[in-house]
Amino acid sequence: MRILLSNDDGCIAPGLVCLRDQLRRHHEVTVVAPDRNRSGASNSLTLSKPVRVQEHADGTMCVDGTPTDCVHLALTGMLDTPFDMVVSGINCGSNLGDDTLYSGTVAAAMEGRFLGYSAVAVSCCSPAPEHYETSARVAERIVERLRTHPLAENVILNVNVPDVPFEALAGYEVTRLGNRHRAEPVIPTTDPRGRPIWWIGAAGSGGDAGPGTDFHAITQNRVSITPLLVDLTRYAAMESVSVWARNLT
Repeated sequence: MRILLSNDDGCIAPGLVCLRDQLRRHHEVTVVAPDRNRSGASNSLTLSKPVRVQEHADGTMCVDGTPTDCVHLALTGMLDTPFDMVVSGINCGSNLGDDTLYSGTVAAAMEGRFLGYSAVAVSCCSPAPEHYETSARVAERIVERLRTHPLAENVILNVNVPDVPFEALAGYEVTRLGNRHRAEPVIPTTDPRGRPIWWIGAAGSGGDAGPGTDFHAITQNRVSITPLLVDLTRYAAMESVSVWARNLT
């Protein structure tokens, strides 16, 4: 297959390089990724300035934009390659529960799905991964399964892999998104000139993290596979909100 590979950690991030090398064993892989770490960029698209791209000697294309920019450029005219699939990762750190709202890794896959391609986001669940190879082997298996058994057009797979040797994995589990507790408070400090600045606090621990959630699967050393949708409509609330809105006019 012809695979577009992107991420949010940057075009030379070790997780991306590991996944690229693994997928290139059997597929044609093109890398279009941010030129620096853009973690937390979510689905942002650069509209107020042009986006520049620098091609490295190995063919990697580094973009001075967001993960969404990277996939959008690659699929809407920058490249002539007719891709079959978009893969995003391997992210350094988990993308569980609420993380998916902020994740540039998930956003890159979402942009691919939005533009009509099968899409997978892959994350290694450690802030300092030691076993990217495990995540790469898992990703390769999922890509191969999608090649032979594609899913519905509106499904994105959010894959989280425990940071353990491949042989220590306890299997695969299809999960739902859990929820984190409220994030830690912001951290106030000052810059060298004494002006106030703020650091965003750490993400909260798992709140809704019981059996069936992505959080729980990781604690059991199981690969979490969560199907996501681009459509954020809360269909179950359509009727009640219609009643609520009647007197607005």
